[in-house]
Amino acid sequence: MHKKQLFFVIVISFFFLISGCVTTGTYEKKVKEADNQAKELASLQQKYDTMKADRDQLKEAFANATSEQAKLKENLAEVKKKEVEVLTESNTYKQLMQEMKGEIAKGQVTISELKGKLTLDVVDKILFASGQSEVKKEGLDVLQRVIDILKNVKDKSIRIEGHTDNVQIKGRLAKQYLTNWELSAARALNVTKYLQQQGIDPALLSATAFGEYKPIANNDSSEGRAKNRRIAIILLPKE
Repeated sequence: MHKKQLFFVIVISFFFLISGCVTTGTYEKKVKEADNQAKELASLQQKYDTMKADRDQLKEAFANATSEQAKLKENLAEVKKKEVEVLTESNTYKQLMQEMKGEIAKGQVTISELKGKLTLDVVDKILFASGQSEVKKEGLDVLQRVIDILKNVKDKSIRIEGHTDNVQIKGRLAKQYLTNWELSAARALNVTKYLQQQGIDPALLSATAFGEYKPIANNDSSEGRAKNRRIAIILLPKE
């Protein structure tokens, strides 16, 4: 009887041992599966983070591209505007050259165009009597021909500049104009007012006096002084 009991205990122990071995193997398998799943999850997370970073970079690149496209459109519009301005200036230049060709041939008028600035220089003797600031009738006729062209210019400022030679004002005239500045200012203002009276928008007009201080020729000769005594009508881009 004792032997039978011992045998039974051995058999039970064997079954427990077998059961313990099976449980350990299953556990290790599950642990390995869980570890693989964790690694796969980590890999997926890494891929997700990479894709998210790529997406953010694409969004930023798209935003930059959109901004650059907007800038390009703006620049293109500005270029087209400049092209129109240049064309308009060239047409105005051609019209003035054609209209004033008689005065240009006589050296009474010079016209130049450079970097968006069109300048019409008119010597004083065809606009004013000597030492006077009121525009004479013949001068008004000359100005009217210029005005007929300038009326079509709407996108430019028109500056009227008064210039003199360096001969100081003396005698009775000095009581009215203390210096060449005063004389050049009065002449520029009178021309400006006449342009306004003939329909030029006053918002486009301005008058400036330079007196003797912006010569275009040498004052040592009578020819040079005659060139310096002038009214300049200048077309400029609006500020």
